[in-house]
Amino acid sequence: MTFPFPEGLTPDIPAAGYAADPCAQAIADAAAELNRLRESWLNPPDLVDRVPEVVAGYPDRLIPKTEDAAEELKKRILANLYNTRPAWLANAHAALDEAVADAYGWGDGWRAGTLDDDEILARLFHINQQRSAKT
Repeated sequence: MTFPFPEGLTPDIPAAGYAADPCAQAIADAAAELNRLRESWLNPPDLVDRVPEVVAGYPDRLIPKTEDAAEELKKRILANLYNTRPAWLANAHAALDEAVADAYGWGDGWRAGTLDDDEILARLFHINQQRSAKT
């Protein structure tokens, strides 16, 4: 199933076009924080050095500081992170989920715990049906 974007948010508008949209900004902020936290876990500064790439526009190279750091970094993959699901990761996902629920207009139900996965999927399916009927 393709998930419909919340009303008023579409993928064909550049991010700058959403600068004044509080829902879009809340989603962007929560997503950026989730990404920052995951990146900090995957490549912590005590294990890696960030070396500027010689080609402009490319990201920094991440170089393990030591052999022990290189071994530790091999274990730091997203699958391992999500299998352990530390509280900070769950909290970051919850913040993103809340921002998305608010964008759909479902924030109160999400915060109250009345929206389970089946209800959310049913609502998304209903939105898809409505939008496809218009085309």
